[in-house]
Amino acid sequence: MSIQRVREYFGQFNMEDKIMEFDVSSATVELAAKALDCEPARIGKTLSFMANGKCILVLTAGDAKIDNAKYKAKFGAKAKMLSPDEALELVGHAVGGVCPFGINEGVDVYLDISLKRFATVFPACGSANSAIELTIPQLERYSQYKEWVDVCKEWDKAV
Repeated sequence: MSIQRVREYFGQFNMEDKIMEFDVSSATVELAAKALDCEPARIGKTLSFMANGKCILVLTAGDAKIDNAKYKAKFGAKAKMLSPDEALELVGHAVGGVCPFGINEGVDVYLDISLKRFATVFPACGSANSAIELTIPQLERYSQYKEWVDVCKEWDKAV
């Protein structure tokens, strides 16, 4: 079970008790915001892609959308999201619970600048009914991110 894998991952930092599980689905930004009673933009949305034969994750704010031109300029490939089967196999988490924690080896994690406007964000924790509240420095630490990127659009219009 993917959430157990994330619990074990956070256990090494004594953070496993910070994971929240809900009686309702948090599989989409809207559902997660409702479960957490927060604005949708603060949901940390983890998108999984195949870029040049490599699986990557891009964690964005809930109100951000991938800007294809920016994505291609950064990664040198068209933004092609993984299918649900590919996400489970390559990342180690099912769609609805994809997160940058407790993932398979060789998956690079990128954090989009759309997240930087918040003190805390709520990424999923490996299941379609979980989340964890993290500060940006905690997100940087626990996601083991490769770098900050600017590959999204529309989020800055909502300010």
